[in-house]
Amino acid sequence: MSSIAPKSPQERTDPPEQDRSVGELLSAVTSDVQSLFRQEVELAKAEIREEATKAGKAAGMFGGAGFAGYMVALFLSLAAVLGLANVMDAGWAALIITAVWAVIAAVLFVMGRSRMREVSPKPEQTVETLKEDAQWARHPTR
Repeated sequence: MSSIAPKSPQERTDPPEQDRSVGELLSAVTSDVQSLFRQEVELAKAEIREEATKAGKAAGMFGGAGFAGYMVALFLSLAAVLGLANVMDAGWAALIITAVWAVIAAVLFVMGRSRMREVSPKPEQTVETLKEDAQWARHPTR
């Protein structure tokens, strides 16, 4: 078993903790905070990538469901036209079903337009928070 003799105070390369200056301690803390921040950013990026992948798959499924719904509406409309063609001329039956779809489209358009007018492109809360942060930074004691 080999024994390593302790180094004398002159042989030490690292200063003892109590001999470190405030600047060195501040530098060490800053370095640690930067390292921690970088690690947190990398973790956030990984989580966002994972969630974006999940969201992409879900969006693909919604797209498939939308197409399937479109096909259902198309064939239901065709069935309605053929059903009405048993009691009236096929041209009038097709025109009636087309009018029903036109009314549905108009109602959806009006509802969508009114909802779109309520959308604000500017992130109001974020802008307000940034204003408060800037005010605090100018006068931190208030």
